[in-house]
Order: sequence, then C-alpha cells, then structure tokens
Amino acid sequence: MLLKSFEDLERLRNELREKKKKENNYIAICNGPGCLARGALAVSNAFKEELEKRGLDVNVKYLKTGCLGLCEKGVLVVKMPENIQYQLVKPKDVPEIVEETILNNRVVERLVYKEPFTGEKYIHTDEIPFYKTQKRYLLESNLHISPESIEDYIANGGYSALPKALKMQPEEIIDIIKKSGLRGRGGGGFPTGKKWESCRKAEGEIKYVICNADEGDPGAFMDRALLEGNPHSVLEGMIIGAFAIGSNDGYIYVRQEYPLAVKYFTQAIKQAREYGILGENILGTGFKFDVKVNRGGGAFVCGESTALMASIEGKVGEPRAKHIHTVEKGLWERPTTLNNVETWACVPLIINNGWEWFASMGTENSKGTKIFSLVGKVNNTGLVEVPMGMSLREIVFNIGGGIKNNKKFKAVQTGGPSGGVIPEHLLDMPVDYDELTKVGSMMGSGGMIVMDEDNCMVDIAKYFTNFLKDESCGKCTPCREGLIQMSEILERISKGEGKEGDIELLEEIGWVMKETSLCALGTSAPNPVLSTIKFFRDEYDAHIKEKRCPAKVCKPLIRYRIIKEKCTGCSLCAMRCPQKVITGEPKKPYFINQEGCIKCGICYDSCQFDAIEVI
Repeated sequence: MLLKSFEDLERLRNELREKKKKENNYIAICNGPGCLARGALAVSNAFKEELEKRGLDVNVKYLKTGCLGLCEKGVLVVKMPENIQYQLVKPKDVPEIVEETILNNRVVERLVYKEPFTGEKYIHTDEIPFYKTQKRYLLESNLHISPESIEDYIANGGYSALPKALKMQPEEIIDIIKKSGLRGRGGGGFPTGKKWESCRKAEGEIKYVICNADEGDPGAFMDRALLEGNPHSVLEGMIIGAFAIGSNDGYIYVRQEYPLAVKYFTQAIKQAREYGILGENILGTGFKFDVKVNRGGGAFVCGESTALMASIEGKVGEPRAKHIHTVEKGLWERPTTLNNVETWACVPLIINNGWEWFASMGTENSKGTKIFSLVGKVNNTGLVEVPMGMSLREIVFNIGGGIKNNKKFKAVQTGGPSGGVIPEHLLDMPVDYDELTKVGSMMGSGGMIVMDEDNCMVDIAKYFTNFLKDESCGKCTPCREGLIQMSEILERISKGEGKEGDIELLEEIGWVMKETSLCALGTSAPNPVLSTIKFFRDEYDAHIKEKRCPAKVCKPLIRYRIIKEKCTGCSLCAMRCPQKVITGEPKKPYFINQEGCIKCGICYDSCQFDAIEVI
C-alpha cells in the first residue's frame, strides 16, 4: 500500500486502530534473545496449536514480541488486556494457561512473579517491583507490537512524529532536539541537537546519517532489544534526522552477531519503502531518503565513529584523529551524523511529546530516560529503562531485587569494558553522564554489571583489560602497548608474583593512556584498572604483599581443604577428583594432597555436606 500523503497515513492509522480494538484479547510471548534461548519459539508454537485445537484462535490472538525486560524470568508471557504476566513458562504450561486464564478467567498463581525475599506474589506487570519504578517509554511498545509488522507500529502511534516533522522547517526540528537536552546514548554523551546543527551547516550537498548498532560491550543488549522489538521506531528517528540535516542517504551498521536484528530491520526498511515512508517522495512531500544495512565483522573498535565509517567504506576498521569532526568530514569525506540506536529511537518521542516533556525527566545536564542492561549477581537481570538521575541503589536493589543468594553487594561496573567499578559507599549517587565520570566510570551505552563478595577486583580488572587488549586495533602505541603491559602486570599479581611498585606502575600506564591514546577505546581502557585500584586497593595489596586473594578467586592463591569435623567419609570427592589426589577410608575424614591438586573445584562442587572449604 503506497501512502501518497499525510492524510493517507492517518486514514490507514484509523483503520488499523479500529481493527486492533477488536483484537485486544491476545497473548504476548516474549521472543527477545533471552527468552528465545529458553525456548520462546516452542512456547509460541504451543500457544498457536492450543488455541487452534480449542477453536479459540478467532477470538484470541498470539503475538510474538520483542524483549519484555525481565530476562531472568523468561519465557515471559503476558495475557492482554488484563496485563497478567506469567514467568518461566514452558510449552507444558500452555494448556493450563489457556484453560484457566483464557477460558475461566483465573490466574495460574504458580507462574506469576514471586518476590525473592518476602515471597509476595504479583499478578499484573505494572505491579511487579522490577517494572513499578521504571519509565518504559522506549520499551513499552514491545508488549503491543510484532517487530515484523509495520501495521502494528502505525496502529500503536508509530510514524505519527514523521508528518509533524516534515511540516516543520529543518532548523525548527534541530531546535526542538537541542532544547530537549537529548545526548548521545552510545557512550560519548554529546548533545544530539548540536551535532545535527553542525552537520546541517557543514559545506557539501551530499550528507549522510548513520545508525550505530555495533553494540559490543559484554553483557549489553539494549540496542539489540530495540532493533529486535521495535525497528520502525529507530527508522522513523533516522528519517526525521535526515530531513533535519538535509541528507538523502543513511546507513545502519549492525554487528554480525545480531542476525535477528538485521532480519527485522531489513524487513522494516522494505515495508517502509512499500508504504511510501522511505525512498523517493516520502508521503508526497518531495523529500527522499533511503537506508542501507551494513554488517560489521564483530570488531569492538568499530563502535568508534571514525573506525565504523572506515569499515563502511570497505577499509580496515581503525579510528583516525579527529582534527576535523565527522559532521564536517565523515563517511567518504562528507558531512555525516552518527547516532546510536537508542538516540534515534528517542527522536519520535520528543517530536510527539514536545521537548519540555523530555527535558522534564532526568538531571540538569542529562535528560530523558536511559535503557540499561542489568546483569551479573542480581536477582532480576534484564533490560531496565529509568529516568536519568535514578540512584544505583534503587536500580540494583529495588528494580534488580537485590543480590542473589543473599550475598553481600560489592560493586557495580557501568559503561561496558571501558567503564569503572563503583563500590558500595557510592550506591546512592545519581546515574547520569557527569556523576559517573566524576567517580572514574562512564555511562557508555548502558551496560551495568553487578558484583558480590565472591568477585575479585584484580580478576575483574584483568578480565576487562584482556578483552580490550584483544579488541584494540593496535594503531596507536599507548593503547596497543599499554594494554599489553597492564595485562602482564595483572596476570603476575593474580598468580601471587606481584611486587612492590606494580600498583603505581599500573596507575602511571593508565594515566599515560588516558592522555595520549588516539581514540576513546584507548583513553577509557584504563578505567577498570584505575577504579579498582582507587576503591579496592586493599585487594591489590593482599595479592602482592600477603599472596592472598580475599575473594578466593585467583587459583594460584587458594587451596581446598577438607574440614575433618564435617567430612562423613562418603568418598564422592575422591571418586570425582580428576587428579586422584584425595585419599582416605570410607566413613572417615578424607585428605587432599596439595602438591597434585590443580584447584579445579570439582571436589568443592561435589560435596553435599559443606565439608570442603576454600582458604
């Protein structure tokens, strides 16, 4: 269906909304990456078959949606319009849900959310503590639409910001984005409106817009969830941005590891072209704009703007010095505006709701909401969308449900592998661009990894340093050599071979990298090391001076010992020991020969009487 005017679009929207009203009785099944890994496809098929078998498929629809947020409890199923959320759903649960909830209007209580500490049950999505204090303006649509349907997006209010924007002057759009306070959600935090304004004013008739979907942070999947849940929201933002800066050509750079995101966004582009929302003469306005999909090879450094553009051009993905900004000379030496997925998705919301609405949320210099991937040692892992300025404590303990297994909170790392580690005494700090930078961390794209008492800070610093060492492009000496040296020093410390002066040397290397590296990967790469030294120096001292790992993680510095008073002599540990170094007689305490022990931990995991301890 080709839409030739704004009026055509509104007529279609009204028709689709009327149709949707008749189809508001439906089952939403999360088909985000986390739930897919837990069998969402099988659950979806089970609902389809069960509804058809009972003759309910005419009146009750089933909808495969994008990520619904609470990944820890997948597969998530929500019965609409009642908003009843079921968790950890398996195909065998489907007949019971259909029988009880759809046919008899009863709740299957064993499948609803149960608070881990109080045991209290919550039936409706908006009552669950995980969702209650969130502001899910970007993620909420995932519950109501299929990522493969432009009709669902339009009926849900999608492509309503585009006609408004196309009726404005480009400068007016840019002014709205500037006043909203929107900053880049990809990590840099640069004011979006200023970037657009600079690109519009730059010399040259050909200009480009790019969507950066090269999300490479371990544990982060915010951009993936948007592309796999609501790809048209990102596309609509790009079209508006292109009109504002005067661009007719766009690219989306997507990680090779995101095949589903590529599939859905490619479908979105095709559908938008068929409807006249993309391509030549968009909605009869004479404005033309199209988007191409470019798949990255998985290099972390290609998340950096100039490296990304080099990759699109077919060159090696290496950054260049930004003596001239990419808004003046970017892709193929032409003015280019690059924003990440979440930034583009914010644009239609701002146009529809006004800059005042967006600016009313957040802190003085960090406006709106931000999506975080909350992962690690926390009860409720998943995607959260909260106003800027919410405290870490509220995110980790109220939304995240606290630490798993009643362990003690130790730290949270924000900003991906280049982010810093934030300790317990800073939990009440507001989460925004400036406050995180002050304590040696960063917003990054929104990764948030929670750690407990069992995490070793030296090991954490080593893990992220090794990741960044492997991902460094090697173009500049400070980053290339600095990360190698840091990695070697941390490896020695974790083996108990650290020496006096190692901590000071790590700090010196880190500050040199910060001051002299070519791109943001190098300048931020020392953050994990510097922040762990700053807040957990005692752990470094224990490794170096006492040859001890307080968290009992670093294998060369730990021993497994059998507690005689607890050992029942069951011999299970001896039978499972791969080195056969555990000896003893049945029904008498066993003994571990330390010389042959490889510290694999199999004995510790096997013991059913807590008779083996780590010292």
